[in-house]
Amino acid sequence: MDSLTQIVLGAAVGEAVAGKKLGNRALLWGAIAGTIPDLDVLLNPWLDTVQQLTFHRSLTHSLLFAVLASPILGWLLRKYYKSLPVTWQSWTLLFFLGFTTHALLDSCTTWGTQLFWPFSNYGVAFYNIFVVDPLYTVPFLILVITASFYNRADARRQYLNYAGLGISSAYLLWSFVAKSIVNDVFEQEMKQQSIDYTSYISKPTPMNTVFWSVTAKGKDGFYNGFYSLLDENKRITYDFEPQQGELLAPFRGHAKLERLLELTKGYYTVEEGENGSILINDLRFGKFDGWRDSGGGYVFVYKVWMNQNGELEFEEINNRPKVDKAYLLAYWNRIKGD
Repeated sequence: MDSLTQIVLGAAVGEAVAGKKLGNRALLWGAIAGTIPDLDVLLNPWLDTVQQLTFHRSLTHSLLFAVLASPILGWLLRKYYKSLPVTWQSWTLLFFLGFTTHALLDSCTTWGTQLFWPFSNYGVAFYNIFVVDPLYTVPFLILVITASFYNRADARRQYLNYAGLGISSAYLLWSFVAKSIVNDVFEQEMKQQSIDYTSYISKPTPMNTVFWSVTAKGKDGFYNGFYSLLDENKRITYDFEPQQGELLAPFRGHAKLERLLELTKGYYTVEEGENGSILINDLRFGKFDGWRDSGGGYVFVYKVWMNQNGELEFEEINNRPKVDKAYLLAYWNRIKGD
C-alpha cells in the first residue's frame, strides 16, 4: 500500500499497544514502525532495475525480519525511555505488529510480498485491493487523527482508534467478498464463451473495489476483461493478446531475465522493440486504459536489450496516461456501469 496508509495503520497499531501509557508517542512510534519496511527503497540508487524489483518487499517485509528486528528495537526504545512505564515486551510487540501488519496489508495488493524471505522469494499476493484506495485510508486517517486530540486516559481515544482499525478491516474484508463475486462472473463468462484457460488473476482497478479486471492465461496468450459490480448485465468482452514468448529466445538463460519473468509469475507478453530490443509487459497490473475501447499501455513495461559486452540491460518504460478531468469522469462513469 501507499506510504500514508502504512503510516496510519502503524500509528493505530502503536496506539492499540501502548496508547494508554505513551499517548501520542505511541502513535508516533507506531507510524515509524509502519514506515521502516519501506525504507528498502533507499538502496535503489545502488541497484539495477531487476535488483530493485527483487529486493523491494523482501528482507524488510519478511516475517523473519519482524521476529528478529522487533526485540532489538524494543530493547533500544526501552533503554531510551527509561522513565516511562513501558516494558521491553510492549515495545517489542509494537514493532512486531507494526512490521507484520505492514507486510500483510502489502500482500493484499498486486505486487506481492516476500513474506517467507530468505527461505522463499515468492511474492505472496491476494490481489484484493489497489495500492491506493481512499475508501480504506481516508476514514481510517480521520479517526486516528481525531483520537490523537484526546487525553491518553480518555476512553473516547481508544474507541476512535479501534473504530479506525475496525472500519478499515471491514473494508478489507469487503474487498475479499467483492473479489469472490466478480470471480464467479469472470469464470461463468469464460465458460459461456468457451475460453480455455489454466489460471487467472483478478484485481480491482485503481482506487476502488467495485470495478475489477481479469487476466486469464490461455494456451498461447492471455484473455483480458473488465466487470463492475454496477454493470447492468454480466456480459464481458474478452480481448486476447498472444504471449509471443519466442521473442525471448535470444535472451533466455540470463539470470536477471529469468528472475524478471519469475516476478511476473508467468503473466507476461513480449513485443519487439527498437534496435533488437524487446518489451516485456507485466500483465499482473494490466493496462491503465484497458477498460476503454481504445485500449491503452501496460502499467509496467520493461525494455530489454543486449549491450556491446554481451550483457543484458533493463529499463522500465513509463506508460502513465494523462489524468485530467475528462479522464476521471470517463473512469467514474465506467465504475458506475456506463
